[in-house]
Amino acid sequence: MKHSTNQQTRRGRGPARRVGRSLALVLPVVLVLSGTLAVTRVDWSGSSSDSVLTASAARDVTTGAAAAHRAPQDVLRDRLLAELQEKDPGTVLTHLQQAVTERPSLAGHCVAIARTLGRAAVRRYGPSRAQSYARPVCDTSFASGVTAAQS
Repeated sequence: MKHSTNQQTRRGRGPARRVGRSLALVLPVVLVLSGTLAVTRVDWSGSSSDSVLTASAARDVTTGAAAAHRAPQDVLRDRLLAELQEKDPGTVLTHLQQAVTERPSLAGHCVAIARTLGRAAVRRYGPSRAQSYARPVCDTSFASGVTAAQS
């Protein structure tokens, strides 16, 4: 009696077991290949001169609805970096200070934003001229960003 029950149990889960085994073999291969393809499409060199849309560029190209889901500090940083392309770092630092004053929750991110602005200013203006705009916004983080970009 036990023998017939055992055979019946095996037959009942046979097709499901085969599908499960197939998935167990195929799924990791698919995941590895898709991850590898995703990584190869990212420009890891840091230069944005390529025509390939990098992962960070794709994140920055947002519509109005998608921009609402971004963190406020990311929106502020991107806006100030874009402003740095049109205006001098002194004006951008003033706008950073105003944003932190108006929205105190951004104060914890002020240091990182100011350092990023300092590095971007060095790329645009060179180290000497970028340093001339340094002032005590966010504990002199702009100046440390300029210094870090020089080394």
